[in-house]
Amino acid sequence: MVNLVAAQKPLIHWLMKQAGVVPHTVEIEEGTVMNFWVPTETVKTQSKDKANNINGGHEEMSKSKTAKPVVVLIHGFAAEGIVTWQFQVGSLTKKYSVYVPDLLFFGGSTTSKTDRSKAFQAECVEKGLRKLGVKRCIVVGFSYGGMVAFEMAEKYPELVDALVISGSCIDIVDSKLDNIGFNSSSELLLPTSVEGLKNLFKVATYRNIWLPDRLHRDFLQVMFNHREERAELLDNLANHKGCTKHKFQQKIHLLWGENDQIFLLDVAQRMKGHLGEKVTLQGIKKAGHLVHLERPCAYNRCLKEFLATLMEDETKND
Repeated sequence: MVNLVAAQKPLIHWLMKQAGVVPHTVEIEEGTVMNFWVPTETVKTQSKDKANNINGGHEEMSKSKTAKPVVVLIHGFAAEGIVTWQFQVGSLTKKYSVYVPDLLFFGGSTTSKTDRSKAFQAECVEKGLRKLGVKRCIVVGFSYGGMVAFEMAEKYPELVDALVISGSCIDIVDSKLDNIGFNSSSELLLPTSVEGLKNLFKVATYRNIWLPDRLHRDFLQVMFNHREERAELLDNLANHKGCTKHKFQQKIHLLWGENDQIFLLDVAQRMKGHLGEKVTLQGIKKAGHLVHLERPCAYNRCLKEFLATLMEDETKND
């Protein structure tokens, strides 16, 4: 029997290619590879550079002909990058060069290393972007991807110009899973049954959308591979005590579903208070944790408005 969720992937991939992004595998180091969805011109540039190297050329990787600002979209825990950001990519590619990495143990990204920290995820994304010729970027992170984005901004300020964070925090201690009936993040984020997956969607969305059990079963088969490694990622977050003080040079925009039950709006408000005047907060009404999927038009409008302010600031500084 055809898996209906898997059957939709070719359509999503086709739509992404129509928007101008294609999959590309990057070897981060021996034993570690990451899949990135990258602008078509990036792949063409890399192919040209390889040809130059083979022919004895010494040209450095050239920038995109369009010289668009780079936006990196980092996914959360329930799905790989292109599924998570399927409604955002096409909205951004006209004005921005969009890169969508699959974090380790999502999509086609794997490692033989035993490091399961968000710091290692951030390091791998950073190395991958460097190998792809990215020198400066704006990082948009959702949920687990937001934690990785925070890590990147703090460790690599020369790479990350600004952050947009949705439904996330700097350290996992800020989540309130016990308030919504779950004993651990693994219980919530790695469901093993149709009922568990229904509970995840119920908690993650503002409106409870009915879907047939078959779709839930198909989703479980497709979206939750590498279970052991993903459980280790969550365990590492739970065991990481975090740092009491964080310093960020970048502007940070917190773009939140006002009805997020996993990371309450109060979490964003407290982060704004702790991180200082460079942080702005914007809520989207009638949206839960999956705000970018529930209300993509509103989310995209807010995201592009913030990105536009960054471009205006850059123009003034030139």
